[in-house]
Amino acid sequence: MKLKINEIFYSLQGEGLQIGIPTVFVRLFGCSLRCAWCDSMYAVKGDDYKEYSVNQLISKIEKLKCENVCITGGEPLHQKEGLVALTKRLLEDNYKILLETAGHIKPMPIFNDPNVLISMDCKCPGSGMEKKTNLNLLNDLQIKDQIKFVIKDLIDYEYAKNIVIKNNFNAEVIFQPVYGSSLEELVDLVLQDNLNIRVIPQIHKIIWGDIRGV
Repeated sequence: MKLKINEIFYSLQGEGLQIGIPTVFVRLFGCSLRCAWCDSMYAVKGDDYKEYSVNQLISKIEKLKCENVCITGGEPLHQKEGLVALTKRLLEDNYKILLETAGHIKPMPIFNDPNVLISMDCKCPGSGMEKKTNLNLLNDLQIKDQIKFVIKDLIDYEYAKNIVIKNNFNAEVIFQPVYGSSLEELVDLVLQDNLNIRVIPQIHKIIWGDIRGV
């Protein structure tokens, strides 16, 4: 059993609740969505990947000497069998895992483990993929998990705000501005509407810019 892997690298977690934490990133190849603001299209289409067994991946991860692993994509849940095998091995080896997923595929039961944080997107109109989000999946998330809205403009903000108001999510809710849009304007809107959410920008892009492998 092998997984299609686009890249493996060590950096700071740049998004969400674990922002700033040193992390090993394992980027799986392939995604059925085509978000307008996607910053990793190189992992979505084409043939920019290598195939690795679980043992080969574990060996590479071990060499980076970090207990935090982010499984990202693309959409990792497209490679279900290999992903479950990799996650099982990482948990057995006492790694802490963050799974990034787009909100249209149900995560497997192994991701309910307390040492796994699921980061699930709720797509806004600016992505062009808002109809793909399954709100039932967002409502199934636990307190340990996070829901991420990527906000491009006022239309996205109002869309996200209405979903947050209408749903009593267990998971933490994050509004993340699209890189290059106004963080200040988003913060002002959240404060004005007194929303019980977190505004968190992409810190890796603030540090290094919009480049690959960081």
